[in-house]
Amino acid sequence: MTRSAKSFAVVTASAALFAALACQPKTVSSETTPSNAAKPDATPRNPEPITIAAVGDVMMGSPYPNDSRMPPNDGADLFKEVAPIISAADIGFGNLEGPIIDGGVSGKCGGSGNCFAFRMPTRYGKYLKEAGFDVMGVANNHAGDFGRDGRASTQKTLDEQGIKYAGSLDPPATTAYLDVKGKKVAVIGFGHNGGMPSINDLDAARQYVLDAKKKADIVIVSFHGGGEGTDHQHVKNGSEIFLGENRGNLPAFTHTVIDAGADLVLGHGPHVMRGMEMYKDRLIVYSMGNFCTYGWFGLGAETALGEIVDIKIAADGKFISGKINAVKQEGKGGPLLDKSGAAIRVVRGLSEADFGANAPKIADDGTITPK
Repeated sequence: MTRSAKSFAVVTASAALFAALACQPKTVSSETTPSNAAKPDATPRNPEPITIAAVGDVMMGSPYPNDSRMPPNDGADLFKEVAPIISAADIGFGNLEGPIIDGGVSGKCGGSGNCFAFRMPTRYGKYLKEAGFDVMGVANNHAGDFGRDGRASTQKTLDEQGIKYAGSLDPPATTAYLDVKGKKVAVIGFGHNGGMPSINDLDAARQYVLDAKKKADIVIVSFHGGGEGTDHQHVKNGSEIFLGENRGNLPAFTHTVIDAGADLVLGHGPHVMRGMEMYKDRLIVYSMGNFCTYGWFGLGAETALGEIVDIKIAADGKFISGKINAVKQEGKGGPLLDKSGAAIRVVRGLSEADFGANAPKIADDGTITPK
C-alpha cells in the first residue's frame, strides 16, 4: 500500500523548498497491520539507492508531574525549521525518548517531583507525522516510564499516524518493516534496559539481524547505549558502566550486528553527539545527540548541539554518502538549524580521534564520504 504524500504546515525561511517537498510523496509504503510483521514481497529489487534522515532523542514536552515545562503553541512549532529535511528522505528516523500517553503516575518516581519521567501527550503524535518521521525507536531508558500502559498507548498513537516503531519486546514492536522503492527495509531497536532487545546480549543481537535479513533487503539497527553527558563524548573500547548500569560495549555490539548483515547502525543515548566509523563499507553513527528535548533537559555547550544525518545507501546496503545538517537547541529546547555548523566540527573531531583511518571523511559543509 503506497502511503500518500505527507502534509504539514510549517513556516521556514525557504518557502520554495518547503513547497517543492510538500508536493512530492515519499516512496515509502508500510504495512498497517499492528504486528509490524513483514509480508512476502514479490516486487523485484529496485537498484536505486535509498535515503535516511536520522536524528537522536525526541521528547516533545512532558506535563508530568505538572505542565510548567510544556512548549509554546502546544508544540505545533517544534519541528518547523527541520521538517523539510526529514520529509525529503525516503525514511525519517528518530529515537522517541519516552512514551506517548495522556495520564498515569510513573512507578519510577515514588512520588518525587524531581524524577525524570516523561510522557508526551497523545495529541502530539501528529507532530511526528507532520515532521516526516516514518519509524521511531522505542528502545531506551525512558520508554518504560509509565509501564506497559505507556508502551501500549505509544504504539496505538504511532499506529494511528502510520508511523512504525522498533525496539519493544511487548508485541509486536521489536522489528519494523517498511517498503521503500521496491525494497524491504527492516529497522531493529536495541537498548540496555528491560523490555527491549539488549545491546549486551551479542548472540541474541546477531540472531535478530539474521532473522530480519531473511525478510529484508536492507537492515538498519538502532541502539540506545553509552554513558551520558559531556564527559562521555568518546566511544570507549569496552563496556560502559554508567549509574550502575552496563550500557554496552558499543564497538563490539556494532561490529557484531554488521557482521550478521546490518547495513546501517544509528546510536543515541549519551545526550551528546559521538563520532562515526566505517566498518565493512557500512556507516556507524555512535550517537546523534539531543534533537528535540523540550523543557526537561539541561541544554548547554555540547548537549545543545544535534544533527540530522542524511544518509544514502546502495541497494546492497553499502554506504554511499551522507551529510550532517547541524542543529542546535536554545532556551528550553526545540531544534533550530545552525548555520555555524558547530555540530559538524564536533562530530568530525570525535570521529578522527576515536576511529582514525576508519572514520569517514567529513567536509566543512557536513558532507560525509568513505575515505
